[in-house]
Amino acid sequence: MPSLPRRKRLDSRASAARRRLQLHHGEGDRQHLTSLQGLAALSLDALSSVAYGPEEIALVLAGAGAFAVGGTLPITLVIVGLLMVLVLSYRQVIAAHPQGGGSYGVAKENLGERVSMLAAAALIVDYVLTVAVSLAAGAASLASAFPVLAPYLTETCLAGLALLTVLNLYGISDSARVLMAPTILFVVCIAGVVILGLARSRPVAVVGAPMTVPVTETLGALLILKAFSSGCSSLTGVEAIANGVPMFREPRTARARRAELTLGLLLGSMLLGLALLIHRDHVLPREGVTILSQLTAGSYGTGWAYYTTNIVVTFGLALAANTSFGGLPVLLSLLARDDRLPHLFALRTERPVYRYGVAVVGVLAAVLLIAVGGLTHRLIPMFAIGVFIGFTISQVGMVKRWWSLRPPHWLGNVLLNGIGALLTCVAALVLLVSKFREGAWVVVIVIPLLMLLFSRIQRYYTEVGAELGTHRIPAKPAGPAETAGREKLVIIPVGAITAMTERALSAGLALGGEVVAVTVCSDSAGADRMRGQWARWDPGVRLETIVNPHRTVVHPVLEYVRAADETGRRVIVLIPLIEPRHFRYRILHNQRGLFMALVLREHLDVVVALLPFRLKM
Repeated sequence: MPSLPRRKRLDSRASAARRRLQLHHGEGDRQHLTSLQGLAALSLDALSSVAYGPEEIALVLAGAGAFAVGGTLPITLVIVGLLMVLVLSYRQVIAAHPQGGGSYGVAKENLGERVSMLAAAALIVDYVLTVAVSLAAGAASLASAFPVLAPYLTETCLAGLALLTVLNLYGISDSARVLMAPTILFVVCIAGVVILGLARSRPVAVVGAPMTVPVTETLGALLILKAFSSGCSSLTGVEAIANGVPMFREPRTARARRAELTLGLLLGSMLLGLALLIHRDHVLPREGVTILSQLTAGSYGTGWAYYTTNIVVTFGLALAANTSFGGLPVLLSLLARDDRLPHLFALRTERPVYRYGVAVVGVLAAVLLIAVGGLTHRLIPMFAIGVFIGFTISQVGMVKRWWSLRPPHWLGNVLLNGIGALLTCVAALVLLVSKFREGAWVVVIVIPLLMLLFSRIQRYYTEVGAELGTHRIPAKPAGPAETAGREKLVIIPVGAITAMTERALSAGLALGGEVVAVTVCSDSAGADRMRGQWARWDPGVRLETIVNPHRTVVHPVLEYVRAADETGRRVIVLIPLIEPRHFRYRILHNQRGLFMALVLREHLDVVVALLPFRLKM
């Protein structure tokens, strides 16, 4: 039996390991984003949409004749008004739901399970399409400047996608720093186009060949609604900051709200400036160039500034896909914590990065780009529908929240969110109806399928929880609890008090020696709850709680086991794993346990044993 001093050394080393993980205020925050970094990482999608939003309005209006393009300015004014409503609303969403999730978080709290699943499915569709559209548009813009790339649009898209995926797997804060320069350059270039263009009495140069647009419609309410809904593509990405609040540094809410407001002011100013130039100079679609290229030539001429701006816009469009790499993994992690997706999406590395979510974004976007051959026009009909569904759900959810809580000035908030809900609902319906045959039908099929997937996974986890006895205290573990110091130490990582925990402790006690249960909590409140539940159960086994603000489990357990191993005792780590009856359910379990076993075996010379808990279902 080890001496008492040896036992004290173990406790001292274990305590030191816990202190290393319980970081002081701000120390665990260095990998999170400042307001400026968050703006760079999460808003380039919305900001870069000025490259195609005003053009979409002009192209639709051109169907009624050249004179109708003058309606671009009043329609843009309405869109900017809607933008301001959305920005103010999402600032409220950020304050009400600092855990992130955007419209999903709002719907889950205020509108029930079904609507929250609809919001999540719509956001997933929009995020994946944002990656594909941004990369396809960037590739097309680059090919316009360098025609040799025209036959390789798909390859160009996939190369950009691979670069972004690797960048985000490395760490979101690092990608934010990389994106700061392109974001600032993009805003400066567009601001230069607007300011110089408005300062000049007429365009300096004209590019592109005249293009005849056949007049196929009259300038009526339907055409105006179609132009409005097409121009609303400029609003995609406005919700990304609200979805990614957990990535900001403390105080997260204040930083995210500041970034959201800055995004709204920048985007609104650029949209209005470009619309003013289109209206004043009677800019019409021309062959081989975009409307933004025409405005750039009108402001800068056709010298180096023209080519530089086009290249910056190309990279801005390509890097706009990073919005999805920032927002979608967070959303997937929230769905996983709600048992609506496999729990592996909630796993996060120390940087911190939801790497499984990042990988899924990359894979889905790659499949979509290959399917459409990297062509933007084949993606546009599906684009923006999902985000406007999310917009509407978010606004309706906030209306219900104000109506239920009735805080000071609640009627004004209800009016603000109610108008926003009405406008975004109209835009979503017009988009869906006008583009149904062109590809919007795909979204109509995919969203219900995703909702069905969420529902089936949630039902499965509910049934597993019932079998594990998640919400009831299990029987005490079999065997005496011998806590006297011994040469052998059995460490059992636990996450909750279930039937699987009871079986693991019984197995540990049967091995002999001292048995210690170790749990990792993200905050002190969670640790206190776990200690309270453990005391009520009183299994006769000591519980060690480790607080780790990074929300990771494997690294804290590794450090604890390392401290125990350094005392010279014979250490056995017993990891309980769920063993589902059917092979198809295995992806829903065990990723953290298997990864923990792999890391322990790689870094330490301790015995690692896996204890399967076989489900009956």
